[in-house]
Amino acid sequence: MRGPKLNEGATVIGERHGTKATAKYVRSSAYKARVVLDLIRGLDVKRADEVLQFTERSIAHDIRKVLASAVANATDADSGAFIADADELFVLACFADEGPTLRRFRPRARGRATRIRKRTCHITVVLARMSEDRIEIVQARAEGSSGDATANRRARVERSRKRAEDAKAGIDAIDADEAIDDALEDALEDADEAIEDADEAIEDAPEDADDAPEEAEDVPEEASAGDESSSESEAVASGDHQPAQWAGSVEPDADGNGPESHAIKGNADSMLYHTPDSRYYKVTKAAVWFDTEENAEAAGFAKPGAQKDKD
Repeated sequence: MRGPKLNEGATVIGERHGTKATAKYVRSSAYKARVVLDLIRGLDVKRADEVLQFTERSIAHDIRKVLASAVANATDADSGAFIADADELFVLACFADEGPTLRRFRPRARGRATRIRKRTCHITVVLARMSEDRIEIVQARAEGSSGDATANRRARVERSRKRAEDAKAGIDAIDADEAIDDALEDALEDADEAIEDADEAIEDAPEDADDAPEEAEDVPEEASAGDESSSESEAVASGDHQPAQWAGSVEPDADGNGPESHAIKGNADSMLYHTPDSRYYKVTKAAVWFDTEENAEAAGFAKPGAQKDKD
């Protein structure tokens, strides 16, 4: 169908059936143009322009220019063709008539020729003023869409802010969890190191460390006094070595060495003594030197567990 031509009755002087615009000799078939014209027939000018703007057919570009020309004709007050503002106009009629066909020929096989028809069409768009009821509906729809657009934009902004806050809270929670995990790992490492140190101390401590002080208390006071006097005399005889607080013991000299008569090293930190045949003798830094193992045990020092087992 070519579409209704509602302006064909505009033959009476002073009577108007809308304002039209026509584009002639458009290089497209009328069939292709009518497919697009059917989309905008009866729509208001604004919606018709939006439909043509987003229609993918190439003929929609030419029809959109014809529509703009018709709007310009209908709103031109200087020419006397003014009928209404652009917001009050709608597409009363739109149709496409066939124009002249250009015939061309293309050479083919065996000296033959194929006819090519290059068709044209005449596109016409007629605009008229909408009724008062329809104008009110269109205006109300425009105001509502504007209000809805503002509300939708505010809602989008609020949703975007909420997503940002949720993401930030999630990142903070992850950082807090990582900090807690790091603190737990550090605490566990410290606890493991403390346990290892305690195990090493237990291995180095003698099995009868608790009995050593009691045995030291059982030593007769006279023997202790005698040993103390003898050790003091030996310390005085040794020169640089001063007698220590225990019987049979002397303090190391400035180099940490002891006299030849006192060959047993005493470690004040672990309360262990080491004889020259002990495996830890060379690496032990003596805090006190004893002359005999009996004096070392009487002072509260004990032999390492490994050395005791070996003996």
